[in-house]
Amino acid sequence: MARSSTLKSRGTPKVTTASVQDYLAAIYDLTGSGRPVIGARLVRHMGISAPAVTEAIQRLQRGGHVKVGRGKELALTPKGRQIAEVMARRHRLVERWLTDTLGLDWTQAHEEAHRLEHAISPRVEDRLAEMLGMPSTCPHGNPIPGMAKPPRVEPFPLAQAREGTTVVVERITEEAEADRRLLEHLWKNDVRPGRRLKIVEVAPWAGTITAQSDGRSIALGLPAAAKIWVYLPAVSA
Repeated sequence: MARSSTLKSRGTPKVTTASVQDYLAAIYDLTGSGRPVIGARLVRHMGISAPAVTEAIQRLQRGGHVKVGRGKELALTPKGRQIAEVMARRHRLVERWLTDTLGLDWTQAHEEAHRLEHAISPRVEDRLAEMLGMPSTCPHGNPIPGMAKPPRVEPFPLAQAREGTTVVVERITEEAEADRRLLEHLWKNDVRPGRRLKIVEVAPWAGTITAQSDGRSIALGLPAAAKIWVYLPAVSA
């Protein structure tokens, strides 16, 4: 049975279960991809059966946490968004602490943060943010709710990059973080926020895109590349 967690910071309702928190955080994370969030995406993202996700969505509706719109698209209500933002903030702050202070790699940090985020109190959450220097993003480049916004850019999925162009990695989406093998592959090949990538081949017939960085070549399937957001570097005057 999911245990209860107390959430008091930033006007969040006092008590919600860890299960509710997880579903709301997952919807919040998937919303950041720019694509509609539907039950099938939650199934893939969370690794939970379709019937379980359907039942959870119904509970979230009854609790006033989500609305289901046309095409079964899920949208967080203000009540649901409050909880989701608290959980995203704690998860991303803990990831930053685990990588920057304890030296864990991305994959380890993401998994450990998921375990720890439910136990963080508002007091510890705020102290952690202060200790880390009020970071604006997690190690993967995703914005931390309630912190200063990262520099404004115009990001797009790496899968849409054109052959011959140079792009800069903005963020590895939470959807990509949920894919352990992809996250390990990106870590091993040093694909991280701020890294420049030269697109050397786009092969739709093979379903791949190949990039180079510092003389290192990395090939990704287009579905995986769609989970990595990049932007064009500013042109020097």
